Amino acid sequence: MKQRVLILSASAGTGHVRAAQALEKVFAGDGRVGAGDGRVGAVRHEDALKFTNKLFREAYSTLYMKLVRDAPDVLGWAYRASDEPWKNDKLRGQFERLNTRPLVKMIRDFAPTITVCTHFTPAGIIAHLIARGELNARLSIVVTDMDCHAMWLSRVFHRYFVALDETKAHLAALGLPPERITVSGIPIDPVFAEPIDRAAVRASYGLQPEKTTLLLSAGALGVGPTELIVERLKQLRHDAQTIVICGKSAEVKARVTRAAGRDGAHFCILGYTDRMHELMHASDLFIGKPGGLTTSEALACGLPMAVFSPIPGQEERNADHLLEEGAGLRCNELTTLAFKIDRLLGDPARLAAMRRAATAMGRPHAARTIVHTLLDDRLPPLTLAPHGRTAHG
Repeated sequence: MKQRVLILSASAGTGHVRAAQALEKVFAGDGRVGAGDGRVGAVRHEDALKFTNKLFREAYSTLYMKLVRDAPDVLGWAYRASDEPWKNDKLRGQFERLNTRPLVKMIRDFAPTITVCTHFTPAGIIAHLIARGELNARLSIVVTDMDCHAMWLSRVFHRYFVALDETKAHLAALGLPPERITVSGIPIDPVFAEPIDRAAVRASYGLQPEKTTLLLSAGALGVGPTELIVERLKQLRHDAQTIVICGKSAEVKARVTRAAGRDGAHFCILGYTDRMHELMHASDLFIGKPGGLTTSEALACGLPMAVFSPIPGQEERNADHLLEEGAGLRCNELTTLAFKIDRLLGDPARLAAMRRAATAMGRPHAARTIVHTLLDDRLPPLTLAPHGRTAHG
């Protein structure tokens, strides 16, 4: 029987959607897996929030981005306060089901055999349908940060896919069967695994092929003090050129251009780009926020990171892992950014070691690993009892 694959994300930020798009691309077939080998009959990716009411969408997406911009400490508090395994999971599930009836209808109408969720909200909806016998499908949950917050936990699931061995150990300690947890890495677009000609890419953007190249990103949504960082980078003692990705905001790009001013020759200022894989491979150091997808993309390119302004909670934990493995440095104050980067550029051996560490952490084939695992899967269904024991399987 050909598999009907439903991938569900949520547009709370951009990472959950990008991870789902990477999986969709591989499931659809690249000549080696997915539809290319005849095992997949249909693949569908949906943003679960499209099937909810306006108030629910506002709470999940618009409010989230407003807090990221204006009150990140509130997000950090909420992250820590809610990170208690199995607490309030039933109450949260009931609230979400009240607001997601069109989503439930779509799931039933599509009748998937494999479901893959890159966000915990649709995972909870599918788990409920499976538990009630209303859906005959396997549920796999793809965690899109390096750590696994308690909101990702589900008693009904088929497999978990996580970024790190440490995350697998955490889930196993909570009672999840280790054979159901795959350390795949976070799925990213397969293009990040493709080699590029660094000198040619630099030249195509008007950059000097042999000069040290920094990559500064404001993220797809243009969140962050990008123009202030540009001001600091103008103070670098080392001769370096910087690619600045301003995201979709024309206002951010205008502010960055003004900040570069007379030193504009040292900066290549871009808006939104779909060529990030080329730019990461062509760069020597990434400067930006350690979101799960951005971090995974950089590591897949062997690109060390200089982290600033991580969102309290998941991004801070992502940064901790980078620092622990030697693949990044953290700039807590923008006043010292140029100092820290100058010190790194003045120590080529350290920069080379950071690149090796980034390469060792990278999992450029994560999406393919997930798809292979699910299409080759023979494990029976599973449900966890209240204290983490296997109820049946």
